[in-house]
Amino acid sequence: MWEKDESRLAVLELYYYGRLHRRESQRDVWRWLAELPWTRRTGRRDELGIVDTRRSSLEELLGQIWPSWRHDLARLQAVGLPVTDQGWKKLQDLERAGAIGLLPSRLNRKTATAQVAPHSKASLSEIRREALADVDVTRDGIVRMRPNEGLLVDREGKQIEASLFVSIAGELMLSERALIDGTLLAGELPRAVLLVENLGPYLDLHPPDGWLVAHVPGWNTFTVKLLLDQLATLPIIHFGDLDPNGVRIAVHLRTARPDLRWAVPDFWQEYVADRALRLAWPEDAVLDGVPPLVRDLAEAGLWLEQETVVLDPRLSAALERALCDA
Repeated sequence: MWEKDESRLAVLELYYYGRLHRRESQRDVWRWLAELPWTRRTGRRDELGIVDTRRSSLEELLGQIWPSWRHDLARLQAVGLPVTDQGWKKLQDLERAGAIGLLPSRLNRKTATAQVAPHSKASLSEIRREALADVDVTRDGIVRMRPNEGLLVDREGKQIEASLFVSIAGELMLSERALIDGTLLAGELPRAVLLVENLGPYLDLHPPDGWLVAHVPGWNTFTVKLLLDQLATLPIIHFGDLDPNGVRIAVHLRTARPDLRWAVPDFWQEYVADRALRLAWPEDAVLDGVPPLVRDLAEAGLWLEQETVVLDPRLSAALERALCDA
């Protein structure tokens, strides 16, 4: 228990302020302290106080679990931070920021976070983001695409046929950094862009002629939004699962492109009886503006995977109709 900062900070907070409110992150140590003869319940809900005659016992405990507690308390006091778990975390952020050296102008988000936070998977709080100053923090996603005929990739006037990329790599792939730095799609632009949620359908479906197909894996949409910004005048069609996450992805994509059309072919209804999965929808699912089949599935507690229809010979024509309806 005492290897955790939040546990040791609970004891220090109780000693310093004479009270400790129960928090979820300190639940176990709060219960342990509540059993000691050194503490008492105050008149407030879920709050402990110190028995005045036993403050020295808390000092002894602090000396055992945190030998440098007096020095560390002084560090908190010196910068005016509260003697709490959150205050301690802010102190560490400030000290990391003060020790940071010269950083490159651009860093991957995890690399950048590791410089100003306890680890690479921590959140980038305001203090941590300020410590990075003008560093360009990137997520470094990649957009995987099946380009239309005649599409070119352009960078500062240098152009390469997208089909050449495909002949070598199997598909066209552009990174976030390439898009940020000015790589553009040029030449014969597609008639429409089809966003596909799952990898199998992205690779296996037969798109209408002249369409560009892009893979949009779940919530990783930042990089594809950079692509869509380039194609602001083109119709955008989304093809995904008919399940709760599929709804969330479609709604999320519409925040970037309100004109996005969700393609739900009419013939998909024929697959419900034999291929639908009996799985519950969350009670708080937002179904405003979803296609009728999606609403019917939600009411019946059923999901449909897009893989079930990806090889249906009617899909390409249905996608074309979705474009006409957009």
